[in-house]
Amino acid sequence: MSEVIDQLLQRARSAQKVVEFWTQEQVDEMILSVGWESYKLETAQKVARMAVDETGLGIYEDKVFKHQKKTLGVLRDLQGVKTVGVIERIPEKGIVKIAKPVGVIGAITPMTNSSSTMPCNGLPALAARNAIIFAPHPRAKKTCAAIVAEMRKGLKKVGAPEDLVLCIEEPTLELSQELMSKVDLVLATGGQGVVKTAYSSGKPAYGVGAGNATIIVDESADLPVTAAKICKGKIFDNATSCSAENNIIIHEDIFDTLLEELKKTGGYLVTGEERARLKASMWPDGQHLNGNLVCKSVKLIAETAGINVPEGTKFIMVLGEHIGPEDMFSAEKLSPILTLWKYKDFSKAVQMVIDITTFNGFGHSCGIHSVNEDHIMELAHKAKVSRMMVRQPQSVGNSGDWENGMPFTMSLGCGTWGGNITTENITVKHMMNVTWVSYPIPVSIPNADELFAPHFAKYGK
Repeated sequence: MSEVIDQLLQRARSAQKVVEFWTQEQVDEMILSVGWESYKLETAQKVARMAVDETGLGIYEDKVFKHQKKTLGVLRDLQGVKTVGVIERIPEKGIVKIAKPVGVIGAITPMTNSSSTMPCNGLPALAARNAIIFAPHPRAKKTCAAIVAEMRKGLKKVGAPEDLVLCIEEPTLELSQELMSKVDLVLATGGQGVVKTAYSSGKPAYGVGAGNATIIVDESADLPVTAAKICKGKIFDNATSCSAENNIIIHEDIFDTLLEELKKTGGYLVTGEERARLKASMWPDGQHLNGNLVCKSVKLIAETAGINVPEGTKFIMVLGEHIGPEDMFSAEKLSPILTLWKYKDFSKAVQMVIDITTFNGFGHSCGIHSVNEDHIMELAHKAKVSRMMVRQPQSVGNSGDWENGMPFTMSLGCGTWGGNITTENITVKHMMNVTWVSYPIPVSIPNADELFAPHFAKYGK
C-alpha cells in the first residue's frame, strides 16, 4: 500500500519543485492551458457521460453545464490574482506579504460531483504552484482519471511537469487515508466520514459540513418567480449538490398560493399513506438515507416507494411534521424531495431555520425569498450558517454564480458550526502559505488614559 502512495508523492514533489519559483506569467499561462483542456465542450461532455454512467447519479446535461460553468467561474476568479512573490503591501504598517506554495495537496473527491470537483480544486492548487493528488470515490475512479488526463494535457502543452496533477487510479479507503497522512494539505469534499478522517489525518485540512439548505419565503416574495427559483435549485442534477433546497419555510398567508405555484413548476405533494411509504423507502432503518435513491430521478424514487406521480413531475413535496430524528424529512435528502413548513411570526421562521440546521446541516447555508430588508438582516444575523442566498436558487448560487459575487468552488467551508476551520468558499487563498515581512515604522504607543476614557467615564477607575 505504501509503495503506491509513496511513488505518487515522489512524482508530485519532484514536479512541484520545478514550478516552485516560476514567475506569475508562467503560472498564468499554465492555468489557462489546463483550464482550457478542462473546460472545452468535448471534455465536459466526455466526463459528464462517464460520471453518470459510472456513478449512476445525476443528470448528464446538468453535469455538462455544471462542469463548464464551475471551471469557467474558477478561471474568472483567478484572473489577475497574484499568487507569486509580493501579493500585498501595507506601507502604514510596514508589512509586505509574499505568497509561497503549500507543496503537495491531497484532494478527496466525491462521487456526487465526480468531474467538476477536479478543475475546481486543481486550478487554484496549480495557481498557488502546488502539485495535487486526487483520491476519488471508488465508484468515480474512471471519471477522475479522465479529467486528470485532460488536465495533464494542458500542463504538457506549456512545458509544465505533468505530474503536478495525479490521481489514485485504484482508490481504496486505506489508500486515501494514507495519502491524507502524507501530503502537506488535505482538501476533503464529501460526506462527514471523509471529513472526519481528514481532520484526524494529522495534516492541515479543509473540510465541508453537512448540507441541509433551509429557505424562508415571506409575504413580500414574488411567488411565481420564487417557485421557479426553488424548482431550479431543487432539481438541478437530481440534487447532487449538498446546497440544494431541502426545506422551505413559508408564511401561512401565502402558503397555499406558493404551493400551487410550486405544483405548476412540476412539484407533486404526497400526503398520508403516500408520505409514509416515501419515508420508509428513503430511510429503511429510520435513520440512514437509502443509498440506492440518492440523487436519483423522481420516477425511480416514486416507483420504489410505490407512489404514482403525474407525468411531468420534477420533484416531490411533503409537509414537515417535526424537526429532528422523529421526522427525517427535516434532514438532508440528496434527492428531488422538498419539505414544506408553515410559520406565522418571522421570529418563529428564523428559529425553525436554526432548529433544522442544528439537527442536520449546522453551518452550511440557508436562504430567503424576500424584499423585506429587516427580515433579511434578522435571518443573516441569527442563523448559524456560512452563506445565505437572497432571492436566488440555493444550489446554483452559493458555490458561485454569474449573478452573485460568491467565489466559485466545489468545497464550502461551514465554520466551527460544521466542524470546519473556515466559513469561506475554498479558493486559491486557502492553498498557499504567506510570509509576512515586517519593516520598522515610527513608534506609536496609545495613551492609556485616552484609551480607557469611555470606561472610566461610565464606571470609574
